[in-house]
Amino acid sequence: QVQLVESGGGLVQAGGSLRLSCVASGRTFSSYDMGWFRQAPGKEREFVAAIRRSGGSTYYADSVKGRFTISRDNAKNTVYLQMNSLKPEDTAVYYCAAKIAPRDLGSVVADFLYNYWGQGTQVTVAS
Repeated sequence: QVQLVESGGGLVQAGGSLRLSCVASGRTFSSYDMGWFRQAPGKEREFVAAIRRSGGSTYYADSVKGRFTISRDNAKNTVYLQMNSLKPEDTAVYYCAAKIAPRDLGSVVADFLYNYWGQGTQVTVAS
């Protein structure tokens, strides 16, 4: 069992930046692909970004590519989401998720494939 705790959400102005963190408990953090998803009111949960267990490959939704950066520090059991040039449409609850990854294979964009989820952190971008 893995516990994930997000932090760093808040209220920012459009064009501003925010850095989300997700700290994982457990001893096998480096064995998990990590992803960020978000859900806005009235919308389905959507993929935002993901990073392979080694950190060697990253993936982004088209809507955030070039603005968001996902990274991880396996020594700290932490994954980050640096969000720049924020837009009002980025407003959502952001969730950290972990997926069991015995290999650098498999989809990282399908939420139902993730095994563990954090509680979410609210990001609000004012226009």
